[in-house]
Amino acid sequence: MTTSCASADTAYFLYDKIQATHTQPSTRNSKHTMPGLLHELILHSAETHPTRPALTHKKSTRHYAALANHIQHAAQGFLRLGLSRGERVAVYLPKQMETVDSMFGASLAGGVFVPINPLLKAEQVGHILRDCNVRILVTATLRATQLAEVLAECHDLNHVLIVDSSKGLPDIPGVNCIGWNELLAPETLRAPHARIDTDMAAILYTSGSTGRPKGVVLSHRNMIAGAESVAQYLGNTADDRLLAVLPFSFDYGLSQLTTAFRVGASAVLMDYLLPRDIVRAVAKHGITGLAAVPPLWTQIANLPWPEAAQTSLRYITNSGGALPRTTLAALQAALPNTKPVLMYGLTEAFRSTYLPPEELAQRPESMGRAIPNAEVMVVREDGSPCSPGEPGELVHRGSLVAMGYWNDTERTAERFRPAPDQESGLPLPEIAVWSGDTVKMDEDGYLYFIGRNDDMIKTSGYRISPTEVEETLYASGMIDQVVALGVPHPTLGQAIVTVVTTDSDNVDSEAILQHCKQKLPAFMVPQYIQIQASLPRNPNGKIDRKQLTHELQGLFQENTT
Repeated sequence: MTTSCASADTAYFLYDKIQATHTQPSTRNSKHTMPGLLHELILHSAETHPTRPALTHKKSTRHYAALANHIQHAAQGFLRLGLSRGERVAVYLPKQMETVDSMFGASLAGGVFVPINPLLKAEQVGHILRDCNVRILVTATLRATQLAEVLAECHDLNHVLIVDSSKGLPDIPGVNCIGWNELLAPETLRAPHARIDTDMAAILYTSGSTGRPKGVVLSHRNMIAGAESVAQYLGNTADDRLLAVLPFSFDYGLSQLTTAFRVGASAVLMDYLLPRDIVRAVAKHGITGLAAVPPLWTQIANLPWPEAAQTSLRYITNSGGALPRTTLAALQAALPNTKPVLMYGLTEAFRSTYLPPEELAQRPESMGRAIPNAEVMVVREDGSPCSPGEPGELVHRGSLVAMGYWNDTERTAERFRPAPDQESGLPLPEIAVWSGDTVKMDEDGYLYFIGRNDDMIKTSGYRISPTEVEETLYASGMIDQVVALGVPHPTLGQAIVTVVTTDSDNVDSEAILQHCKQKLPAFMVPQYIQIQASLPRNPNGKIDRKQLTHELQGLFQENTT
């Protein structure tokens, strides 16, 4: 079923009426003004080509004119609920139309959206809601019910919007639940809060090196600059159709929307059950661009690709870890007319490097060079530039650098520091992202990944805090000591392995694993749990993580031979 396509005039009736009844200047100045705010990507595309398809979900398609109307109605609903300038709207849903309406509607209203990974469990969701003082939560009945206990502890939360309220609202003590359709009921129109491109647009939560996830604050400028840069080096146009299979809480996943909207292309929303569903969707929808992380590519590389998929798929992209050479070779054999684009990115700077497809054969191990409108440097500890081939820390400067970590000055100061080699006359230093990754650069400016400077675990495209995994195991009461490590894995990049000690004869690895499955999302559950009598210590008396990591290096290689 396809939604009817409204005309451009119909699409902007609501927005124009708001501007006519309030003195606030319009953010949509003319059909020729390029977007400066995130939601203007949709409004601009609706002006220039209102009848083009913007979003497809299952059997429903929205054209840009209709999508513009939907985000405007969502914005009005948030404003009627009392959303103030810069307040946070969290979205805890799978990929569906209301997810997009909520995020971009919050942006249009003058708020800040917080996409929450739908795989997270109640405890992690509660932390995010409390950490950034969410005022409005958009979710579904079952999810709200599962969150009931943690919602009672979110004292800044004013409203919970239920998108599937046709059969009634959940009864959650102390929580004000409102149906999505009630939110969109026509009332007095309100002017959106005034915003400029350096204001907050979104907060994306990513694991920190110590404990709970931290919120990366992105401005409208960050997100617009990222969409423009990616669209430039991928050569995106309005004729592209991008398949969105990654979570929108992941900057790489959210990029599929922003890049599509930047050029007036179409995005197809998909939460797949089986890897082959992705291959079928590429063929069915005539997908031209597909983004995935290494574990997913490994799952679909050797599947049969229909001729329709081989014909339509113009490019594929990889980020979130190195793509195994065997997987890349299988993809190239299955998709001989498709260009692979290998990329490296940080949530704190969205995207940093890409390897042009024409360089892949010559530099298969490279993570590429700086994306358009960004500078990537390799520096020593004192900030001086490394010589070609000399290992150093990757530092990213430019308009994609995020605003810092929400409400965390200490960790912000560690990662967001003055850019190296600045002009001495600048009274205010430019801030860059110091990645914590060790890389080297060759004579031609191409970068090669060496390793991380911290204990973060990179698995399935996610950065996982070992401390968060360890705290979950301690909370079980079953163990005395625990260390969570990242161990090389042929498909996951790294697998999470925990080494524990316990005094109880009644505790085994299966019991610990079941606790983890109850408390952690699937991508954070350890792949292997080792129980031993004691943990090694270094000369300072601390647990020797390096020794344990070395001892377990071949764990999964041995198991897969």
